[in-house]
Amino acid sequence: MVTFSIATRARCEVQDITPQVQTALARANVRDGLVIVFVPHTTAGVTINENADPDVARDVLAQLEQMVPWEQPFYRHGEGNSAAHIKASLMGSSVSIPVSQGRMGLGTWQGIWFCEFDGPRTRQVQVTCLAGRPA
Repeated sequence: MVTFSIATRARCEVQDITPQVQTALARANVRDGLVIVFVPHTTAGVTINENADPDVARDVLAQLEQMVPWEQPFYRHGEGNSAAHIKASLMGSSVSIPVSQGRMGLGTWQGIWFCEFDGPRTRQVQVTCLAGRPA
């Protein structure tokens, strides 16, 4: 497993971590198999989405904020960051990507996004590379 840090600058933001995951995969020297990206935080997540147009990330963050606003009178969590926990649950804490010939099997426009919902903070991302069995 490889762990790397992400420094976020805003309460809610998305960062492309595809290059860091590809680097971890190259270091693991896995030719065919699976790469698992895991975020060990309850107020951050990870997802795969279009990575060509930055407006996609802005639109996703705007829609999440509309669906789960930061302040609601019915939130009970004492730390005041219930919205961050809900958004992280909606995104999820891990993604799995098939690996073929040392490259992740992402689609043409896809990238791996680290999703911050309670920043700014320094976060950790864990990458596990699993080699497939020979046929």
